Amino acid sequence: MENYIVSARKYRPVTFDTVVGQHSITSTLKNAIKTAHLAQAFLFCGPRGVGKTTCARILAKTINCFNITQNIEACDECESCKSFNEGHSLNVYELDAASNNSVDDIRALIDQVRFAPQLGTHKVYIIDEVHMLSQAAFNAFLKTLEEPPKHAIFILATTEKHKIIPTILSRCQVFDFNRIQIEDIANHLAHIAEKETIEAEKEGLHIIAQKADGALRDALSMFDQIVSFSGNKITYQDVIDNLNILDYDYYFKITDAIITNNISNALLIFNEILNNGFDGHNFINGLSEHLRNLLVCQDNATVNLLEVGPSIKEKYLDQSKKINLNDLISFLSITSQTDTTYKSSKNKRLLVEVMLMQLCSRNYSQDEKKKPIINLPFSNNKELAKAVEKHEGVVVQPKKEQPQPTPTIVNEPIITLTKPETPPVEEKKATYSKQLGSFQLSGTISIKEQLADKENSGKKEDTSEKPTVAFTEEAFLAQWKIYKDKLLTDGQIMFASAFENTPEIEGTLIKVIVENKAIVDEFTAQKPDILDFFRATLNNYNIDFELTINKDKANKKAFTPEEKFEKMSEKNPVLKLLKDRLDLEVGY
Repeated sequence: MENYIVSARKYRPVTFDTVVGQHSITSTLKNAIKTAHLAQAFLFCGPRGVGKTTCARILAKTINCFNITQNIEACDECESCKSFNEGHSLNVYELDAASNNSVDDIRALIDQVRFAPQLGTHKVYIIDEVHMLSQAAFNAFLKTLEEPPKHAIFILATTEKHKIIPTILSRCQVFDFNRIQIEDIANHLAHIAEKETIEAEKEGLHIIAQKADGALRDALSMFDQIVSFSGNKITYQDVIDNLNILDYDYYFKITDAIITNNISNALLIFNEILNNGFDGHNFINGLSEHLRNLLVCQDNATVNLLEVGPSIKEKYLDQSKKINLNDLISFLSITSQTDTTYKSSKNKRLLVEVMLMQLCSRNYSQDEKKKPIINLPFSNNKELAKAVEKHEGVVVQPKKEQPQPTPTIVNEPIITLTKPETPPVEEKKATYSKQLGSFQLSGTISIKEQLADKENSGKKEDTSEKPTVAFTEEAFLAQWKIYKDKLLTDGQIMFASAFENTPEIEGTLIKVIVENKAIVDEFTAQKPDILDFFRATLNNYNIDFELTINKDKANKKAFTPEEKFEKMSEKNPVLKLLKDRLDLEVGY
């Protein structure tokens, strides 16, 4: 059997120009060789598989070449280059610090530094994974690294720069290697596939490049694995099956369900994803990335940030036209919040399903597109038109005025008609009594306010045409906790105590137990916002709240100024007498 060589070794770069994705570093090294400004020590740092050791070997080979080309590359023909290619060059010494990290290993290296090269001009010492050296080994290496012989050059390579002591860093020229871009990796894989006569789809190569996370060596290993699986033809489906990657189509389907407010379809797609063995957290991250890609497609200036294949890019551009920019930002906020709470959640599947229900319930841009446009004779009145738009859900356009015929002037006596003035309504006061929770409130109200209350009391919010999707107790309690956290974030700590107790759920009626009248008043004031939140997130507009005061707890602690004064008066009756004598009012 013929010896097989993996692609990471077979296609390892041998010149500066063939290094992938590190143009700035290779250009700097070539200029240093050209101008003879080589430092005595280099530190190559960066993530795995980006070319640190490869660049170190190319640098060692090039500076010892007898016939350097005009492009500052090794000739591959001289005796020094041939010995290097065959692996028995005496001018290059490599040390793996992961297994040779003691003081004795460094001392043996220092002893070799004294000898001049037999062939060539420099002896290059490459120390890989240098951060693994012990503290004593670092200290033993300091003096030699600072003042080595003229013929010695040290190249240190590491993936963890923060572990290198400052005294070593100060003696080296530091080169930070970047993660290789997805497009560069995909193009390099396509070049290798062409040399190996392998037919590969661009979308499949882009998936490999994304999975590699900027490491070319990882991409080449995955490429070899897929070639072993599929033979001489690599398809997009082969890649996602072999690497266990969630297909783009799932995210496009989920987004279509969100756009059309189809909760049931979104939940079924998520169930299919779980049945295929994918983790819910990976799905959340993938959906966030998908929404981010749709966001960058909203503007032609940012489309270049999309790192996918050509056909997938067209799908993103088409779907981005169906969704609003503000909705995308809102969706990303929901997925981000779910991502942060996923690990601490006890029911992870329910958490993701609630997220999907929220996403499908918050697509407001579609509702705006469905508003009918009508012409009303009074629509020139801007305030009245706005009121009709808000109440009826329509867009009001001013009615075009018909041109009036020019009147014929007749010499007749002019008669002026005046409209009798309507006598102003007398502002009379009346007493009222109103039940609020378990408290009876009384006071005075004007006749106008009485008439307005009477008119409004007969009008109830029309929810007949709004959705009334059934919800589970777990789904409601999840939103209950989210709203409580929102109050705490907004600094409403006292009012958030109303959400401490678990409410009783009877169909769509939510019975809430609170501790005092102050919380009742605050809840009543914020009730419209609370109803809007729970009705929208649970997609049920029949939800309503009923408040009950826990008298046992209410008697234990005073919150309002009146309650505090009553408590103080019980301990010291003179305070109440003082208040009555001086006609004082209770307040802060």
